[in-house]
Amino acid sequence: MTKAMSFAALSLAVFILAAAGACGPKSNKLKVGLSLPTQREERWVRDKNVMIDEAKKAGIDLKLQVSDNDASRQISQCEILLAQGIQVLILAPNDAKSAATIVEKAHAAKAKVISYDRLVVGADVDVYLSFDNVKVGEIQGEYITKRVPKGRYIVLSGAPTDNNALLFKQGAMKFISPLAKKGDIQIVMEQSIKEWQPVEAMRLVEQALTKNANRVDAVLAPNDNTAGGVIQALAAQKLAGKVPVTGQDAEETAAQRIVEGTQAMTVFKDTRLLGAKAIEIALEMAKGESVATNASVNNGKIDVPSVLLTPVAVTKDNLDDVLVKSGYLTSNAVYGVKK
Repeated sequence: MTKAMSFAALSLAVFILAAAGACGPKSNKLKVGLSLPTQREERWVRDKNVMIDEAKKAGIDLKLQVSDNDASRQISQCEILLAQGIQVLILAPNDAKSAATIVEKAHAAKAKVISYDRLVVGADVDVYLSFDNVKVGEIQGEYITKRVPKGRYIVLSGAPTDNNALLFKQGAMKFISPLAKKGDIQIVMEQSIKEWQPVEAMRLVEQALTKNANRVDAVLAPNDNTAGGVIQALAAQKLAGKVPVTGQDAEETAAQRIVEGTQAMTVFKDTRLLGAKAIEIALEMAKGESVATNASVNNGKIDVPSVLLTPVAVTKDNLDDVLVKSGYLTSNAVYGVKK
């Protein structure tokens, strides 16, 4: 009888503890989804790592998906994130237009959307966070036209599915187009680069060089990754370092090429600031707080409240101050053994 009573008492105690656990306070940790287009480029790896670190500091449960440049996959992955109960989605769209579907699905699930780095078009985006991308193009265009005010140009732009690519080109052509109309500049090729692929950039430049008997004086490359492909094509014709090539993203390999003299410049967009700001805004939105913006950008449907950071031109003259001394790149990586 005593044993039976003891067992019953123990069972009752276990039941009470279990009930207390079930009825006790649940975790109120904020859930934020992060959808990135790729991890094939150094800058997107940096973005991811910064946001993971900042989310940990802020006590945010950050759920990550990478679509590997597949727009359909990105939609499916975002549906998974929304099913996990995220309150905010940080979305860097692979395809600016098709990503509008993701925004609609997020709002149906009562989640806010931060259009990260790239703008989703044709949708009621809550906030757009990026750098001033027209300014990025202006920096590239101003640099290359001052360096080569007359000559034969290859004008390349980023993926046609990426709204940023349009903005970069828009900014650059503010400087290139007037000189082309005057006849000082002859554009021998003007092409977009599928999915920002360096091998595609290399192929296009090879075609232009063949068609123009290697008579090319400048190349507008939209970012550092594609600049690498451009420079490979130039190097095969012993033109690397003789033909100025632009870039963007301040990647480690680009910094090395600038030191070597094969790439003329890059545009530094400090992803440490961008990633940290994304988590800060996500936290504010999840708490229902207002987000301080400094611009608005029309995406074809609405004027999206925007937070735009400032890009910086980097050449051999200021590379050390801007990239190394700021801690963005290490001295050994830039000036050490060539990779």
